[in-house]
Amino acid sequence: MTKKSQEPEPPEGMLFGVPYDARRPTGKRVVSRVWNPDDRRLFTPTPFGHGHVINGYWLAHPIRYWQRRRSGGERA
Repeated sequence: MTKKSQEPEPPEGMLFGVPYDARRPTGKRVVSRVWNPDDRRLFTPTPFGHGHVINGYWLAHPIRYWQRRRSGGERA
């Protein structure tokens, strides 16, 4: 008789195509998700919980966002 392995759920991943993160939020992770000019995504995974947050850098700099999207991701 074999037992199923009782591995714990990973603290981060995707659930029905939506990201989740159950780790305790850190300041570094919050900043990297909420204000990150190096991430070309407008919606980034939430630093804690389920869903997305808006990368505020791109809201503050919409022209740079469109320039970067058009150039293929290189730093504008």
